[in-house]
Amino acid sequence: MKTNNYKNMILHIILISFILLTIYPIVFAISNSFKELSEAFTSTLSLIPEKFTLENYTGLFDSIPVVGITINTLITASVITIAKVATSFLAAYAIVYYQFKFKNVTYFALICTIFIPFTVTMIPNYLIISELGLQNNIWGVILPQMADAIGIFMLTQSMKGIPKSLIEAAKLDNIPTKYIMKDHILPMVKPAVTSTSIWFFILAWNEYVWPVLILKTTENFTLPLALQLYISSEGGTNFTVAMALSVITMAIPLGLYLIFQKHIINTFTTSGIK
Repeated sequence: MKTNNYKNMILHIILISFILLTIYPIVFAISNSFKELSEAFTSTLSLIPEKFTLENYTGLFDSIPVVGITINTLITASVITIAKVATSFLAAYAIVYYQFKFKNVTYFALICTIFIPFTVTMIPNYLIISELGLQNNIWGVILPQMADAIGIFMLTQSMKGIPKSLIEAAKLDNIPTKYIMKDHILPMVKPAVTSTSIWFFILAWNEYVWPVLILKTTENFTLPLALQLYISSEGGTNFTVAMALSVITMAIPLGLYLIFQKHIINTFTTSGIK
């Protein structure tokens, strides 16, 4: 019995250590965002500022259009998420419930695109966006990302668990396809749709490489791009301001999580994602 207690205690200590390691960078960013620059460099690892200051936040809002950049990020992440989920849902429905030539080959080709590195498609996408005149435009960031094979795969696997007899019965009742998808299929795959949406939104919100190729002016930046304005190769002359922007960058995703916490946890539980 004592041996089991010791094992549980060790496991709890290890778990708490990992939790603290995960939380520390967040607390570190928040703490340093309220420090003066001199204090941040002399006591970087200290989590309690000797003198609280809001100068980093006021200076940030004075130097760049933070509200506009945040709106750009929110629009970009939201549109990409909605488009990816919509195209994934429609493609998965067609693959599972329709019969057409080369269906398996088409599905296999779509899944194979998951393994194609971004660097392979980066130049063709960049040339297309340039020809469309969408450089330095958030739509240039959005358009190449309106479909995702991973979403198609996840929703296809989810829809395969729905009996086809249910769809056939609905068709016998002359129910239009759009109502079958909306009233029958969507409620059954809602956990998968929600968890996929959350994942897509986080990826789009944090994306850096593709936006930095397309967006050139500060007014059109997203939050991850704006962060580079305060980080230099010498270690960051505006370190505390960068931490303030980091706090703003993570505030909205954390806020959304707090608002939809119960729904998100239920979604991941019911969809089997751990």
